[in-house]
Amino acid sequence: MEGSISKQFLIRLFLSLLAINSCINSSSATRPIASKTSTDFIKTSCSSTAYPTLCFASLASRATLIQTSPKLLAHAALNVTLSTAKSTSVVMLHLSKNPGTKPKEAEAMQDCLEELSDSVDELRRSIAEMGQIKSSNFQLTMSDIQTWVSAALTDDTTCSDGFNRKTKNGKVVRERILKIAHLTSNALALINSYASLHA
Repeated sequence: MEGSISKQFLIRLFLSLLAINSCINSSSATRPIASKTSTDFIKTSCSSTAYPTLCFASLASRATLIQTSPKLLAHAALNVTLSTAKSTSVVMLHLSKNPGTKPKEAEAMQDCLEELSDSVDELRRSIAEMGQIKSSNFQLTMSDIQTWVSAALTDDTTCSDGFNRKTKNGKVVRERILKIAHLTSNALALINSYASLHA
């Protein structure tokens, strides 16, 4: 009797495991299709930007969130740019206060931090406005966003020009600022693409 119960239990367990495995395989079979569609959408959209490789690398991890929405893509690009600008500001603040930093470099970093602060503010305003877009205010809101992101790009470029690329700190900071400028440029291109859909 015990042997029969044990055998029945093993059969049920085996069938349960088969069912679970089937569900897992079914789920994993469908997931990459949706993910691939989103990834292809991001790659295609990024191909129209000035820095497509950076564009795709910075946004691919958000494919599930973005799906195939031009609005969500532009929104994600702004968020990535803002996050990078904020983290770079923290690094620059530490470097500017480092005793080993030359006075001239420290001064350039302080000037740059002011430019970055403006850039961060403009990006934040753009992100907030993206969340408020409606069909009734689309053109006006998009115009504001394009103006602010363009201004942020100018701030980033002005900031990078103030560093000597021959010094260690100057090179590190300049590379970081250029990355922000490139991300901002890409975000602006994706915003322009989104805007053109409603022109």
